[in-house]
Amino acid sequence: MPGLDTLKVYYDADCPICRRDRARYERWAGEAAASVEWIDVNHHVERLRERGVDPRAALLSLHVEDAQGRIADGLDAYILLMRRVPRLRPLAWLIGLPGVKPLLAWAYRRWVRRRLARQGRLP
Repeated sequence: MPGLDTLKVYYDADCPICRRDRARYERWAGEAAASVEWIDVNHHVERLRERGVDPRAALLSLHVEDAQGRIADGLDAYILLMRRVPRLRPLAWLIGLPGVKPLLAWAYRRWVRRRLARQGRLP
């Protein structure tokens, strides 16, 4: 999809599930995948700090930087990504609903903490 601004996605590339989700996103996004730059939070600590993101927070939650330098995290980051993929747009809308978003945010934070604790990487 020509004309899409680049999104920079700060994600945990040491997480097998995260890598699998990235690959699935790239397949589903088609041409729009070219407008997404994937950055491993485990190897770009200084880059995160330069953007005002605590590396620990980046490990605990997905962060996405838009073309204007604004950074969204957690479900807001997922919503930015999903809106670029036609088949995911309805899910992005659903996740953003006021009654749904807080519950999913809680579940997401809990899942990430458990995953990192199991891997011995909980900061």
